[in-house]
Amino acid sequence: MTFVLESAVLHLSKARIEALGYAAALLTTAAYIPQLVRVLRLHSARDISLPTFMMFALGVVFWLLYGLYTGSMPIIASNSVTLVLAVSIVVLKLHYDRSSLKEIAP
Repeated sequence: MTFVLESAVLHLSKARIEALGYAAALLTTAAYIPQLVRVLRLHSARDISLPTFMMFALGVVFWLLYGLYTGSMPIIASNSVTLVLAVSIVVLKLHYDRSSLKEIAP
């Protein structure tokens, strides 16, 4: 399997490999848009795990730093947008959870 993958990669031009990176970046970044839209539409983030999203956001920061150090534009672009989406979800989670607690309190 490794030989097949190496053979396939060796035949790809740098431009095609870069395009592959952009395609992966687009799909993995866009995957968070429906979650953000859902949170905004429902005015609730009750089903969102705060520790998970905070760890995810920190991982995205690290990927962004890696991209900056290596000069990889697909990594820089996707992780910049993903960081905005992830932090937005975390902020909304904190906001809506706090609002829910105020409604329950006597």
